[in-house]
Amino acid sequence: MRDGYVVTWQGQEYDAVPDADRVRIYSPQPAEGFTEVKPGRYVRVLEPDEYEEIAYVRTLCTWRGEPFIVLAEADTWLRLEYTGGRAPVAQRLGLEEFDYGVYQGWAPAAEVHDRYEHRV
Repeated sequence: MRDGYVVTWQGQEYDAVPDADRVRIYSPQPAEGFTEVKPGRYVRVLEPDEYEEIAYVRTLCTWRGEPFIVLAEADTWLRLEYTGGRAPVAQRLGLEEFDYGVYQGWAPAAEVHDRYEHRV
């Protein structure tokens, strides 16, 4: 389950964070040119001409026939955000209003269908 930027650099895909003209890429293992920022997390800053592609990846799904974004996973549960835009449906599904018009809730992973990654 992914939700964030990724960069392809030297044929590999890395989690990334755009930073003005540059992009920071992250690795769970030490590698040449990477700096350890905390145990198990290494960062390297790339210039725009150093990487092949940058994309935003988001995991989408359906639950009880309605569209959602997968935000997190904990054991056998998924944290979902409703993207259907209809408050009565969100209320019927028992979702909590996280922010104005933004509805989220936990769903059993076994009830979630059609999970896929969408790249922008």
